[in-house]
Amino acid sequence: MKESAGKELLRVSNNKNAYKELLKGLIVQSLLRLKEPVVLLRCREVDRRLVESILEAARQQYAEKAKVQAAKVTIDNVYLPPPPKSADSHEPYCSGGVVLASQDGKIVCDNTLDARLDVAFKQKLPEIRKRLFGQLSSSLI
Repeated sequence: MKESAGKELLRVSNNKNAYKELLKGLIVQSLLRLKEPVVLLRCREVDRRLVESILEAARQQYAEKAKVQAAKVTIDNVYLPPPPKSADSHEPYCSGGVVLASQDGKIVCDNTLDARLDVAFKQKLPEIRKRLFGQLSSSLI
């Protein structure tokens, strides 16, 4: 179940227009969570140009929403892992998104698609268990 959702994430990051808007939203959301004047942004190397093209708009949107000066955002030269090379790849990978950190690195907001999937999956785990095992126990009777 989680694996098929992960494959869907890759489709999202391959749709350039939708992914561009999603990335901008993830950056704004991360800035709102951090509320720091200076931050470091880490993305996949394949996303760097896209991030550069939307960064100023994301900074301005953050400033308007938070009613503060736009944060200074530096794009890190260390990148998140690349997209998976194959479906059964055991190498580290990232489906997309960003990680933002305070200047000192003490506050980190992992807003990658993979991290968001993990959070959503963990939040829905009780419901998933109930559906899987609830149906299983009723079918055994």
